[in-house]
Amino acid sequence: MTLAPVAIEPMTVEDLPTVLRIERASFASPWTESNFLHELTDNPLAWNLVVRAGGQVAAFACAYVVADELMINDLAVDPAERRLGRGRELLRHLLDGAKVRGCRRATLEVRPSNAAARALYASFGFAIVGRRPGYYADSGEDGLLLARDL
Repeated sequence: MTLAPVAIEPMTVEDLPTVLRIERASFASPWTESNFLHELTDNPLAWNLVVRAGGQVAAFACAYVVADELMINDLAVDPAERRLGRGRELLRHLLDGAKVRGCRRATLEVRPSNAAARALYASFGFAIVGRRPGYYADSGEDGLLLARDL
């Protein structure tokens, strides 16, 4: 199987229909269109990226760069593009870009039940540094706070 060429680019408003489809397919409590619009148009700390495979959005990430920290807020891969390394490429790009921007640490929250995401983050050296009880309102599931130095 030949994989489509991949590019990692800034997310645009035009990407939102596909980003929203991926978000809804990936999360029990998905972000809304207004959440993404705020990140794209009103948040100077936001760093929003898409992975394009064959010209189509295959994955995306929304992060903040605050002082010397990268905060990964949302990262998802289209179900049809999973297990092809799209999330791994995007996470590597975020971490490398954060270093260039002067970040010294990266953080994120993840559900304990999200085994695939936890495995990806662990493979990049993220470790559990805290637990946020009842963090996910839809299920009451705790949030695991993961971090790693850059």
